[in-house]
Amino acid sequence: MSRESMEHAGNGVSSDRDTLYMLGGVALIVFGAGLILSNPIVRRYMGQIGIGNLAQAALPDFERYLRLRAM
Repeated sequence: MSRESMEHAGNGVSSDRDTLYMLGGVALIVFGAGLILSNPIVRRYMGQIGIGNLAQAALPDFERYLRLRAM
């Protein structure tokens, strides 16, 4: 009986550990992106590209996609 409870408890620990690794990876990605975007050279290039203009150009296509999906 104790062996069954140990096996069940082991699965929960593994799941918790996997979730912790996943969240740690996401945190590292966000931290890395923040470090890259805080560089003045990268900021200058992003300003030249015009990311805001790109998002505004893609908005009508996204709205059309949502309408087609709703059909």
